[in-house]
Amino acid sequence: MTQLALPLEKMSVPEKLDVMERVWESLRQQEEKFESPVWHEAALREAKDAFATGNAKFSDWDEVKKRLRRKTAKRS
Repeated sequence: MTQLALPLEKMSVPEKLDVMERVWESLRQQEEKFESPVWHEAALREAKDAFATGNAKFSDWDEVKKRLRRKTAKRS
């Protein structure tokens, strides 16, 4: 596998988040090619149980991205 060199030290936080989002979207479009690791089922079950008992809170991904962008815009 070829290693891709990114100028991470020169990139701003919003640029890094944009790259992460693009990579994630690319992976999401190919999800049928990936098999979840064994530990993932247990982690999902724990999260589901925590949510069911009121011990966890989840946010919509679009809202999380907006919050992250607002926070990083203040730092740039």
